[in-house]
Amino acid sequence: MWSKTMLVVFINIVFIHCLSVNIGAAVANPAASDGRFVHHGFTAEDLTMDGLAAVTPTGLLALTNATYQTKAHAFHPAPLRFLNTSSSAAATVRSFSTSFVFAIVSDDPRFRNNVDHGLAFVVSPTKNLSTANAGQYLGLLSMADDGKPSNHVFAVELDIITNPEFGDIDSNHVGVDVNSLRSLQAKTAGYYVDGDGAFRSLQLNSQKPMQVWVDYDGQAKQLNVTLSPVQVPKPKKPLLSQAIDLSTVMAEEMYVGFSSATGVVFTHHYVLGWSFSFDGGAAPSLDFSMLPKVPRVGPTRRSVMLYVVLPIASALLFLVAFVLGVFFFVRRWHRQYAEVREDWEVEFGPHRFTYKDLFHATQGFTDKNLLGAGGFGSVYKGVLPVSNTEIAVKRVSHNSRQGMREFIAEVVSIGRIRHRNIVRLLGYCRRKGELLLVYDYKTNGSLDKCLHDNATSTTLCWPKRIHIIKGVASALSYLHKDWEQVVIHRDVKASNVLLDSEMNGLLGDFGLSRLRDHGADAKTTYVVGTMGYIAPELMHTGKATPLTDVFAFGVFLLEVTCGRRPIGESDSNEILLIDWVLKHFLSGSILDVVDPRLAGRFSFEEVNLVLKLGLMCSHPLPKARPSMDRVVKYLDGMLPAPELSPTHMSYNMMELMLQNGVGSHSLPVWSSLLDSSVGTMSSASVLSDGR
Repeated sequence: MWSKTMLVVFINIVFIHCLSVNIGAAVANPAASDGRFVHHGFTAEDLTMDGLAAVTPTGLLALTNATYQTKAHAFHPAPLRFLNTSSSAAATVRSFSTSFVFAIVSDDPRFRNNVDHGLAFVVSPTKNLSTANAGQYLGLLSMADDGKPSNHVFAVELDIITNPEFGDIDSNHVGVDVNSLRSLQAKTAGYYVDGDGAFRSLQLNSQKPMQVWVDYDGQAKQLNVTLSPVQVPKPKKPLLSQAIDLSTVMAEEMYVGFSSATGVVFTHHYVLGWSFSFDGGAAPSLDFSMLPKVPRVGPTRRSVMLYVVLPIASALLFLVAFVLGVFFFVRRWHRQYAEVREDWEVEFGPHRFTYKDLFHATQGFTDKNLLGAGGFGSVYKGVLPVSNTEIAVKRVSHNSRQGMREFIAEVVSIGRIRHRNIVRLLGYCRRKGELLLVYDYKTNGSLDKCLHDNATSTTLCWPKRIHIIKGVASALSYLHKDWEQVVIHRDVKASNVLLDSEMNGLLGDFGLSRLRDHGADAKTTYVVGTMGYIAPELMHTGKATPLTDVFAFGVFLLEVTCGRRPIGESDSNEILLIDWVLKHFLSGSILDVVDPRLAGRFSFEEVNLVLKLGLMCSHPLPKARPSMDRVVKYLDGMLPAPELSPTHMSYNMMELMLQNGVGSHSLPVWSSLLDSSVGTMSSASVLSDGR
């Protein structure tokens, strides 16, 4: 029998043991109780990942790797409770604070100053962002849902590319995003020095680790974002300070994590450490000595020991070093001009250029020979060394493991096209991860620069504009109807129309074009093109047809006549050029849209014809658009000028568009115009060509 004293001691031991187990469990999983966590490096169990995201053996969270146009997400596995709710008061957002260390690294040192996409800290109601787009959308949202309040997404973006469609301030900025990639506020990356308050800029893709703090005060409804190098303590003055009420954005439970996406440059986005907390001041501090290291890119530095030992041993190793030096010199010389060649390319031999010739023609692809750069590659001017022919070389990235044979076959087929208004595609070259397309060079550059470059000294007169329009229309009619196959360009726009020495307009850049036999059905493919020129049905079906080219040509007609880009801004609101022209047409003031720089010096009949054709070709319903050969006949006066009915757009058409997957964001002014001037109409006969 136990004594009372022994029984009391035994009960105390059991109680202390149970208490220690409970405390240990709470410490082991703090996020489950209060949303507070600290990660010095990561393991696969710490995060829920998808896309390219992975944890390296050293504990780095690698959001992306050397893969083009792909996205990645990494979330804290459990949802966190962001709202304070009670029966007596409206829901408010809890104060929260997070800090993380990141680094953006480019594989190729040649591309470290080029643009690519960045990463974002994100708070989302779901971990499933499979419908989001890569590229400029950073894996957060898609083209269809960007800007919708129903997204309930809050993010802080670290972006290294300028996207005009989102109003980005530069290619190195920090922005606060709510339900949209158009930032509420953005600042150039940098920090304010404590003391004198001087601003020091930082390059986000410098490959050096940097730390970010995101602090939200739920009572004051104030958001602060701070950035600094890891060697600098948290600055007192934040980079961004934004008054914002997140109660309409946050759901009761949200997921926190990171999102990133790649473009056309091999770039890695790393997160080294991360901490988070609610209601308790600043996020827990990160110990930099415990963080994993960023992988080194490029050649390593030679040590001092090498310089000491090498002279001493040089007498004995001179012959070996000389032989090795010659060997590596020859090998490097060959690798500099190394190309990708496969057996199936023998049949395309006459259309293939050597990389060595293109390298020397462009003086090593130097910046002084750069004609322009965009989302699909860079274009350089060159002169072939033997023939002294001026060329334009476009460098684009490719994946040679799938579809490249078919793509080269189409490039070579398009290279056989001969038309006075089509830029001749001379051939191609493949090297490592690059595809180089070689075109004839045109001395006066692109039509886009003549229309929109404020530095242009002279205004493009109307006779030259109508001459260019007729030339491009003739080229598209030839591609769609008169060549041996149907060629769908898929990227008709002003920047792809080049001007020769006599100001003739030539359609160029066939890098996105697709071929099909006459009478064959269109096939579903990736949606490519340029915002503002993409036909509505293409976003829904993914099928490129000659009529999708007609839509882009319609926008092109309006752009050339009005001197405005397809998507513009007024009072921070986006304005579609098609909407603006249609509004003036319905009000009877169609000639008010003509480029004011022409100062009335134009043919009223020609301008009226071109504007009506622009609205006909850019009609939202494909069957209402004319074919390109019919457009050519209108422009040449072989058919009577078409009459555009005021019922060009009706309620029935709007309903058909919505049924076909065109969102209401594509119709910003149609409904208001119809409410005031059209009424209930039928869409049966909106166009008349005088037949």
